[in-house]
Formats: sequence, C-alpha cells, structure tokens
Amino acid sequence: MKLVMAIIKPFKLDEVREALTPLGIQGLTVTEVKGFGRQKGQTEIYRGAEYHVSFLPKLKIEVAVANDMVDAVVEAIATTARTGKIGDGKIFVLDVERVMRIRTGETDDAAL
Repeated sequence: MKLVMAIIKPFKLDEVREALTPLGIQGLTVTEVKGFGRQKGQTEIYRGAEYHVSFLPKLKIEVAVANDMVDAVVEAIATTARTGKIGDGKIFVLDVERVMRIRTGETDDAAL
C-alpha cells in the first residue's frame, strides 16, 4: 500500500476529486496548509501598498491506495492540478506498512 500526498492550489480541489472518483477512490483527506517552494512566496499589492507574502495557501490531499493504483492516482492528480504556472505543487508517494479500519477491525487492503 502507498500513501499519495499532494500539495495543490486550493481552487483545483474539486477537479482533483472528480478525477479520482472514477478510479474507485472512495475517500481522501484534505488539509489546509501554507508553504512556499522555489517561488519563495510572492509580492502582493493591497490598497496601494506592496507587501510580501511568505507562505502561500495550499491544500494537502492524502489518499491511501493499493500498490497497483498508484500510477493512475498520481497521473490523475498531476493532470488535473496542473495549471502550467509556478506553484502548482508536488506529489509524494510513501510506503504504508499497515492500515486498520477502526469500526470493523479490517486491515490493509480490506480497510481501504
């Protein structure tokens, strides 16, 4: 099993979720986060005054998937979250050793 973690622009969430649903993804976790990458934040103008934004708002999506689903999930997220502009985000794939559904006690693939 793998945990696919993606950092995306907030307005792309609905598109990403709609792209994952046909793949059989039944659940995901979304967290509001702030951060910066290579762009090191950006300069904004508000009411005529210029100020520097160090941390930009992003969303972190986490999806636990079976090993055979990883490539399809990563491709779906990458395709739908891409705007072609700086700050589109990143996708991380991590190993998951064990999963347990608390309500039923199901483990591993059955718990997904």
